[in-house]
Amino acid sequence: MLQKISDLIKEVSAYSVNNGEDLELFRLKYLSKKGIISDLFEDFRNVSVSEKKEVGQNLNQLKQSALEKYNILKSELLDKEDISDIQDLTRPSVSFGSGSRHPISIVRNEIIDIFTRIGFTVSEGPEIEDDDHVFTKLNFAPEHPARDMQDTFYVSRISSEDSSPEDILLRTHTSSVQVRVMQNQKPPIRTISPGRVFRNEAISARAHCIFHQVEGLYIDENVSFADLKQTLLFFAREMFGKETEIRLRPSYFPFTEPSAEVDVSCKICNGKGCNVCKHTGWLEILGCGMVHPNVLDSCNIDSNKYTGFAFGMGIERLTMLKYQVNDLRLYFENDIRFLDQFKTAF
Repeated sequence: MLQKISDLIKEVSAYSVNNGEDLELFRLKYLSKKGIISDLFEDFRNVSVSEKKEVGQNLNQLKQSALEKYNILKSELLDKEDISDIQDLTRPSVSFGSGSRHPISIVRNEIIDIFTRIGFTVSEGPEIEDDDHVFTKLNFAPEHPARDMQDTFYVSRISSEDSSPEDILLRTHTSSVQVRVMQNQKPPIRTISPGRVFRNEAISARAHCIFHQVEGLYIDENVSFADLKQTLLFFAREMFGKETEIRLRPSYFPFTEPSAEVDVSCKICNGKGCNVCKHTGWLEILGCGMVHPNVLDSCNIDSNKYTGFAFGMGIERLTMLKYQVNDLRLYFENDIRFLDQFKTAF
């Protein structure tokens, strides 16, 4: 048996392979459970006591030699394959498909770029907020329907009947970020707050429980409604084209007074009337108004000295108008066929 082991050690030492198949044959022949070395260990029980020590040492040496040889052969084979890959310049390259930005991200970045060019900074805040920042400091009355569970996702609520500053909820608008800015920064303030918001609404082609907003805030001395109108006209023409017109319709928001809804002239029919604008020639894009004095006072800003305006727009709605998408749900389905259409967008 000693002679057989000695011959096998020499055989293993001289073994060579040309490819992966040869390497696997080596493993099966010597190192597998049904290989030669495994059989020798089975026969080891029949060796006489006087020879066990010497045979055992040689058998272990054979197994160690086979393992080392296998690793050496494997390493040499990998090196050979790597070198061949590098040297074969005729091999075709691997093609990787280019990705694309999500349409919501494209429009969001475009909105931010427009407002930063006229001095607005970008502010962000938490999506999980308290009642104080989302409602109370924005002049929402305790009985306002927006506080109801039908409109708001509450994480935890101190009382189901009465609102509390300690109620924790998913923010329903990014105005909560503006509150935090007003509390921590002295006027002049000129900021926009892009972000994701949540409302307890049924999902349909024109509504979703998750959507994105950009809200703007400007507070300083002698800020007027005319400043608001000119700012929004600049935005509309940068976003939709130099020929775009806007109109303001009276509206109501708890945190602004006076308040207005803003429409832009329909770019699809050039104001003549079509199905998209419901034959009015106008499309609603945002709400706005002068910041209510109660909001300024609640954030420790002197409403007798400072005035300001605020506005808010839904990014999904602007994206629908810009790319003429008729189903809001497409933005959330991550369908590659839909997203691939925006590869050419910046």
